[in-house]
Amino acid sequence: MNRVEILPKLPGETVPRMVDFISKLPLGVTISAAVVTASVFSGNDLNPSAIVSGAASINGTQVTQKITAGVAGATYQLIYQATGSDGNTYQLWGFFTVLPGNPQ
Repeated sequence: MNRVEILPKLPGETVPRMVDFISKLPLGVTISAAVVTASVFSGNDLNPSAIVSGAASINGTQVTQKITAGVAGATYQLIYQATGSDGNTYQLWGFFTVLPGNPQ
């Protein structure tokens, strides 16, 4: 499983976060399904899966997930899992932080 960079967000934002599986997929394999899961890496969030909003979308080799809410200052681990047209499962992951507050 490869680690990717996922940009942080502010607490009140809902933002799309995309990862690209181009380096993971064999030539000719496409993504047929994708799911994103969240867990707490650091901080206090009793319901980390709530930051994942709706279903992941697929555009070629890219998987995009909307991320919402979250606990200010918490860092989450997001795992992007894609099922390829070859029946194999591919994963990318990254740490994602909800910034401590709105800058003035």
